[in-house]
Formats: sequence, structure tokens, C-alpha cells
Amino acid sequence: MSLNDPKWGNRGGGDNRGGDNQGPPDLEELWRDFNRRLSGMFGRNGQGGGSGGGDGGNRMPELNFRQFGGGIGLIAAFAAVIWLASGFYIVDASQRGIVLQFGRFVEATDPGLRWRLPYPVQTHELVNLTGVRTVEIGYRGSERNKVLKEALMLTDDENIVNIQFAVQYILKDPQQYLFNNRNADDSVIQAAETAVREIVGKSRMDFVLYEGREQVAANAQKLTQDILDRYATGIQVSKVTMQNAQPPEQVQAAFDDAVKAGQDRERQKNEGQAYANDVIPRARGAASRLLEEADAYKGRVVAQAEGDASRFRQIYTEYAKAPEVTRQRMYLDTMQQVLSNTSKVMVDAKSSGNLLYLPLDKLIQATAAPSAGPAADPVQGPRPTPSPAAAESNVSPPRADALSGESRTRESMRNRERGER
Repeated sequence: MSLNDPKWGNRGGGDNRGGDNQGPPDLEELWRDFNRRLSGMFGRNGQGGGSGGGDGGNRMPELNFRQFGGGIGLIAAFAAVIWLASGFYIVDASQRGIVLQFGRFVEATDPGLRWRLPYPVQTHELVNLTGVRTVEIGYRGSERNKVLKEALMLTDDENIVNIQFAVQYILKDPQQYLFNNRNADDSVIQAAETAVREIVGKSRMDFVLYEGREQVAANAQKLTQDILDRYATGIQVSKVTMQNAQPPEQVQAAFDDAVKAGQDRERQKNEGQAYANDVIPRARGAASRLLEEADAYKGRVVAQAEGDASRFRQIYTEYAKAPEVTRQRMYLDTMQQVLSNTSKVMVDAKSSGNLLYLPLDKLIQATAAPSAGPAADPVQGPRPTPSPAAAESNVSPPRADALSGESRTRESMRNRERGER
């Protein structure tokens, strides 16, 4: 019904025909029109107010309210269908569903299309189990945005270090995660900070800053997991990463000087060790060489003494057999050994008055020089001096008389010695 309807409004006196006077709508007519439309929806014939008798006018409100109740029932049924359909929900492959009945845990559902009793009887929570969550301790977002309250820690040697690290975790039990945690990130931050403070408090500063960073992170991961399991948080720590570890900014310059001094000390220790590694082996080698030489000298002296003793015993045995021959042989050997190391000059004093000078050493050297070559062998040393017989065989013919005189002189000396004995 539009505003231009000529029946709009009540024209007074109960006469609604004719006239252009407009006023407020007739509420009874609107109600009857609504009832006719609603009855048409249920297949009933509309009953107007003027078609019935006097009793029909009194039954009209009762009939209208009954029809109105049928429409409300249809609406209620449609709303009930919608309410029941609101209980369907979908769980992804990476999620788990937690069904709550009036806030109490009922069951955990697997991935797929699931149904529960609609709200407010039952509700559900979807928990992502595979997603990796990260919390930052000692900084937020960037390492420059430091949180000194979390980062500053005291070491075992009473030094303060600034440590920044990140903790990555996943969920292993959705029920514990929902019901035992008020704020999971805060729980992980507090547990990880407690673990790192305990580990740093038992370690020295150099160990935390340099060689022990990986070990500190591994120990912190294990200790953090133990704390979270003790409180049944349903959280699995996957990795603890040390982002930065350094002294506080207020003492950074002094710490750098201390580090440089330590490096200089290590460098000097390494240089000293290198010098020792160079000198000690050489000294040990020289000592070993001297010991070997002493052992060789000892062996040579002992062997020579034993050889001399054996030779003396052999000579004594021969001397006991033929004393005169042995004595003469010993004399000749001794003279040969003595004269081989001295300059020898042979003079013929018996033959004529002319003095004959015969330098045997020069002759032997001159004879041996062409056979020895321009230089002596550096390994074997100089060649042995040839015997007098070899020298005599190499003497030129003009010197033959000198050699005969020498032989006569030797024979006379032997005869003289025999006579004296």
C-alpha cells in the first residue's frame, strides 16, 4: 500500500468513500491485509470482516492471531534449521579442533568437515600445530631495539653481558596449549630467559661471547623445554638462535682493549712456542749427535783396546816361539811406522867423497802426483804414500847408483845392529 492510495488514512464518520482528505493509515485495514497474505501462503481463503454476520466480526481477532501463530512457527522452524547448520565447521590438515561444551573440554577433532552442537551449547577452537611461532628475547624486531631488562645477564666471573636470542616453537598438545596457558608467547619468553640466565650464570664471560655460543644455545633449548614440559604448556621448542652476545655499551671500549691485550698475549705465546719448537729440536738433535759420537768413540776405543790386547797376545805367542825373529820384526815395524811420518834424506858416506843428496819424499810425491790427478778425492782423502820399493822402481836411470848406495846403507845398518845384539 503506497502513500498515494486513496484509502490512506481515516476520513472520519466511518465513510471512506470520496474526498481527497489524507490522514494516518487505518491500522485495522493493514492488519486484515497482512492476514489475507499470510493465509494465502498456507492455502487458506481469506475471510473479510464484512462478509460474515454479526458473530463474524467478533471472531476476526481470534482467527487472525491463529494465522499469525502459524507464521511464527514457520519462522521458528527456519531459524532452528539455520541454528543447527551453524554447528558445522572445517578443520584444516595443519589444525586440530577443540570442542567445548559450556566452556569445558569435550573432544579433539581431526582434519575434515565436523559438526558440533550450535552455540551456546558447544563451541570450538582451531589450533594450528604445524605453524612455527617465534619470540624474541632481549630485542624486538631489530637488534638495535634492545630490551635491556631481558638482555643484561651476569656471568660466573662477575661480568655483565648483553645477550639477544630468538626462540622458535610449535604446538604438540592443543588441549594443554588452550587450557594451561594464558599467553603462550609470554610463557616461552619467561621460560627461555630463565634458562639462559641459569646457563650464563654458570659460565665465564669469554665462553659465552666466543667459543661457547653454540653450546649455550643448545643447553638453553633443552632447559627451556624442560621448564615448559614441567608446566604442561603443550609447546615444543624447535630452535634457540643466539643473535648477538657482547659486553654492555658502557664498557665496550675497555672490553675491546682487554680483548686486544689478550690477543697480543696469545700472539707472543705463539711466537715463543714457535721459537721453542725451532730451538728445542735442534738442541735435542745436537745432544743426540754428541751422544752418538761419544758412543762411537767409546766403541772405537774399546775395540782398539781389545784389538791391541789381542794383537799383544798374538805377538806374545809368536815371541814365545821365536824371540829373535819376533824382536827383529817388531823393530822393523816400529821404524817403518816412525819413518813414514818424517822427512827422509839418504846420504852415501862410504863410497866416495862426493856428498849425494837424495830427497825421497819429493821423489815419492812427484811420482804419485801424475797418478793421483789434479786434485785428491774429497771423499776418500789423499791417496796413501807408495812404498819405497815402488818409488825405487819409478826412479829414472841416472839415479840408479843412488838407489844401490841406499840399499848398501840399509844392509850395513842391519849388520851393525845384529853385531851389537
